[in-house]
Amino acid sequence: MKEFLDRVQSFSAENVIQEISQITRFHRIQGSKGLVDAARHIQEKLKDLGIGAELIEEVYDGEQWYLTLQTPVAWDLVEGSLEFEGKKMTTAHDPLLVMAHSPSGEADGEVISVDSPSIRGKIAIAGKDWQNAYRKACKNGAGGFIAYRSGTGDDFPYIGLFLRKKDLEYAKIPAIAVPENLVKDVEGKGVKISVKTKIKDREIMPIVYAEIGKPPFILFSAHMCHPKPGANDNASGSAMLIELARILKEIYDPSSRFGFAFLWIPEHYGTQAFIDRHADMSRYYACINLDMVGGSSDRSGSHIMLVRTPLSRFSVVSGLIEHFLNKINVRSESFSGSQLQDLQFRAYPFSTGSDHDVFNIFGIPSVMVITWPDRHYHSSGDTIENLSSRTIEVIGKSVLASALALADDSREDLESFARSCAKVYLGELGMQAKTEIAEKLVNEGAERDMGFIDDTHRRRTGKAGWIKWAKKGVISEDIIEEKDHARFSDLEDLLPQLYEILMLGERLSKKESFKALREEFREIDEKGIRELLDIVARSGVVDTVKGKQR
Repeated sequence: MKEFLDRVQSFSAENVIQEISQITRFHRIQGSKGLVDAARHIQEKLKDLGIGAELIEEVYDGEQWYLTLQTPVAWDLVEGSLEFEGKKMTTAHDPLLVMAHSPSGEADGEVISVDSPSIRGKIAIAGKDWQNAYRKACKNGAGGFIAYRSGTGDDFPYIGLFLRKKDLEYAKIPAIAVPENLVKDVEGKGVKISVKTKIKDREIMPIVYAEIGKPPFILFSAHMCHPKPGANDNASGSAMLIELARILKEIYDPSSRFGFAFLWIPEHYGTQAFIDRHADMSRYYACINLDMVGGSSDRSGSHIMLVRTPLSRFSVVSGLIEHFLNKINVRSESFSGSQLQDLQFRAYPFSTGSDHDVFNIFGIPSVMVITWPDRHYHSSGDTIENLSSRTIEVIGKSVLASALALADDSREDLESFARSCAKVYLGELGMQAKTEIAEKLVNEGAERDMGFIDDTHRRRTGKAGWIKWAKKGVISEDIIEEKDHARFSDLEDLLPQLYEILMLGERLSKKESFKALREEFREIDEKGIRELLDIVARSGVVDTVKGKQR
């Protein structure tokens, strides 16, 4: 596969960084005009590159459902300020001062904990569980609300309320977010808050979509939302998609077995709107999701992560990207002649948290490349100065080489590589557990891969399992019964395993599903997973299929 390393040299990290600088000009809150402006900028940039891109217009109105998600209200920031002890902070300096989707309003009073029994007329402050804390502050008569997040230091945190239209019945007070280091200066003291925002009847939910070549497609996705600046999260992924599209348009060969599709979306909401209203899923072979692909090891404490496809969606895509990341991410040779990593990199089992979730749920094997952790995550410190051009280069070239190998390498070489990937993956699983069910699922995934690669499009052969989705999509509090919200939040760390048991349960019996889950994750909280299954079943998300419980 060395030839594909030679074909990626035109990838330019400098181009990506230049485009990041353009995208970070927009305050890209979900439901805002700034997000629409960013989408139109991306569409225009693609047009300049000779790539025809469609701007799909769905809607934010606080009422519309896309599968399992209800959109937040349409909202724009006008201005906001915080005054205390003769000091004044404004959104002109940092727009994250006003919490996303905050109503307008003014408040002047003492800052006390949201859990205080004497909150009426005062300004409530909370450092976690912000949406519920805000709701509590409103219902208990607070005059204003302040949020903060541990670990942000002097940076303003990005915290959104994601209010829906029905929430406006109680959401009447202004809400701001402050750096953690400021909390000690305002707690127990008098402050003045002023917030001006515009809550509108509706706003465009923008989705930018482009294709190069013919189906079946390898799909690349990146979410373009998040506040200004949001350089790593996720101007970096959005900009990298533009650079990948530029190169693939220039070198695309009509004889290639795959075309390439590109999707810029508002995270989760836009992905579900695209799948719900616009996508023919049979046209896509796999998805590569790029989320935060510019983190720096020294400035952000980041390393490169590849989140593999879940076992239920096993694909050679994971192995190819891992292979090229290892080949390109090279600093030097050790004393023994083996290659040393330049940047810290590791492949991880399936985990949730971005748009790859949705594609996996809908049967399209999807991986995510991300840099994590990031000490500037969701904060005003997520600036272009904290990115790494080397990280962008390594990830961009690795993803590009993987796509080219899938499109143009010989069937024999890809089949051989797929067998090697399967052996390595099963070997890793087999170190601590038997892999009886995993082997079956890996073989079915490899068969699907080869079906696309030799254009026979064979599908997975698994029989119907014990799970049937009633409302398919990501699982959030939007669809959980209110009485279960607290317990659902307690168990959210188990969401990767919950999603996987649901995906496994589409094809396997109940007993086989839990066996496969143990083989994949080694240690599972079966009691917690079963409790989550009960919660989502009560909420009407899934049903169990009679006769398939064993």
